[in-house]
Amino acid sequence: GARLALIGRTPEKLDQVKRELGDPETFTFAADLRDEAQVNAAIAGVLDWGGRIDGLVNNAGGQFPAQLKDISLNGWNAVVANNMTATFLVSKAVYLGWMEQNGGAIVNVGADFELGNPGMGHNGAARAGQTNFTYTASVEWAHSGVRINSVIPGFIASSGLDRYPERAHDVLRGVKTRIPLKRHGTESEIAGAIVYLLSDAAAYITGISLRVDGGLHNYGKSTFYEVPDHDRSKPFNGFPLYKRPKVLE
Repeated sequence: GARLALIGRTPEKLDQVKRELGDPETFTFAADLRDEAQVNAAIAGVLDWGGRIDGLVNNAGGQFPAQLKDISLNGWNAVVANNMTATFLVSKAVYLGWMEQNGGAIVNVGADFELGNPGMGHNGAARAGQTNFTYTASVEWAHSGVRINSVIPGFIASSGLDRYPERAHDVLRGVKTRIPLKRHGTESEIAGAIVYLLSDAAAYITGISLRVDGGLHNYGKSTFYEVPDHDRSKPFNGFPLYKRPKVLE
């Protein structure tokens, strides 16, 4: 079992997650991951608490639907800072603070927008940069014994879906028709991929983007084949506190 440290902006949310985990030993540190000084203080706090950082998961992010012509500079910068710059700042702080001398594994949670992200161009640009950072760091940090990979979720039935505006709800519900496995993914399926890439079983894997999307990426390129509707893909759901998002009910 790993000892867990959580970093996020809101102390109340960190405390809630800690209670849900039921582990009083979980360490929490409130920090804005877009601010280098706060990030460095947070990582120093983790090292003071735990003495080491063997694995890092960069899972911060946030975006909003908008066309490019309607995105302000502040809106653009906020999304890029959340979805790309935070990954760089936290990874760099962990690398310099521990992994450069001791090795470790990093997993960045991204998104698959290699053909663009119409309707959320700020997010597409940020995630493309995050993925490229992963590829570069996997080479530059290999000599330190550091592996760094990305997990790329598809459409996941998480509480985050309920944050999208009502105009997006029909798309979120209907997208499974474009997914070969004909369903949304689960939080547990993303977590399982992350745990694998952090583990010793993935010791020879670095610099990859592991898509956990039910085949969506490949099906999106198909023009002459339609996957029949089916219910043969059974989800893995290992979280006892999981709640299905309201938008999918």
